[in-house]
Amino acid sequence: MTKFSDLLNGYRRFRSELWPTQRDRWDELKEGQSPKVMIIACSDSRVDPTQIFDTNPGETFIVRNVAALVPPFETTPGQHGVSAALEFAVQFLKVDEVVVMGHGSCGGCAAALSEQMKDMPHGKGGFIADWITLLDDARAKVVHDHGDLSQPAAQLAMEHEGIRTSLANLRTFPCIQEKEAEGSIRLIGAWFAIAEGKLHVLDEESDTFSAVD
Repeated sequence: MTKFSDLLNGYRRFRSELWPTQRDRWDELKEGQSPKVMIIACSDSRVDPTQIFDTNPGETFIVRNVAALVPPFETTPGQHGVSAALEFAVQFLKVDEVVVMGHGSCGGCAAALSEQMKDMPHGKGGFIADWITLLDDARAKVVHDHGDLSQPAAQLAMEHEGIRTSLANLRTFPCIQEKEAEGSIRLIGAWFAIAEGKLHVLDEESDTFSAVD
């Protein structure tokens, strides 16, 4: 099991092996960042966007949370972390693309599907239960279409619906609406299969996910 001491060993390898080979890149990055792609991904430890897409520092602006969810646009008081990150990426970094990347075996989607954390106290599952209410409509659709929620097909459908939900919620933001209308931003849905190591991308016209060659 990886511990912080193992992470420090990794840091030492980074300093001795990677840092010197990318020194010019780091010199550029100390002046600022200008990524063209924002990725909204799951916090799951098995799904690291930088590894899956083989990117270098400064190339992607990444937000990770349970089930790769985007809440709808709202201005109620509170701390809106995903909305703040989206606002920064779109309005200040001026990214060209926003990718919502879900994945197979997603615990957040499974919890939404089973409702196993419903009514749990905060600190023992309640925060998760509150968060995944964002998937309530998606769950209702999966229940309608599949019935037997214990089947792998229902779990896959839930993961796909989670991505569609986040894309729909992105489009409730005025800045996204404006930039999509003028063609200066593109929204992309993707799903990563952990077992096969394959990425599937959503074609919104046909509403289907297809594996990338």
